[in-house]
Amino acid sequence: MIKGIFETHINVSNYQNSAAFYDKLLNIIPLFEDSTRKSKFYWVGKPGESMLGIRENYPSPLIQRQHFAFKVNLDDISSARDYLSDLGIETTNFLGESSENLLVFPFMPAVSIYFKDPDGHSIEFLAMLKDPPKPELDIMTLQEWEELHGRG
Repeated sequence: MIKGIFETHINVSNYQNSAAFYDKLLNIIPLFEDSTRKSKFYWVGKPGESMLGIRENYPSPLIQRQHFAFKVNLDDISSARDYLSDLGIETTNFLGESSENLLVFPFMPAVSIYFKDPDGHSIEFLAMLKDPPKPELDIMTLQEWEELHGRG
């Protein structure tokens, strides 16, 4: 029955700084801002599909770093990496290395890049691959995955 995550909320140290960050991400659509509660909400992708909420110092000023992933298409990974770089946002692969070297998680299979928001929350752009999962394999480069499937 479960189709995906509809709503994610994160605690931020300064909702205006975080809003300025999230306002720049592609397909993050501002939905509602409540300055009294120091919070802002966004549609992710199309309105009504999924939502991200940010809220300053809730329930406390302690920020617990969190991780979440946005689903993207494989063709969009490189352009997303370039877009984030143009914004001055560093991207890495799963191992913390340059995101130029894309890695595949064979158990899914999927490819992703990682970056951080102003509070250090770990954000991932993840693209599912159309190949069948290979959980017996370790993480490998996209080039190795493609060669394994006769496309390299």
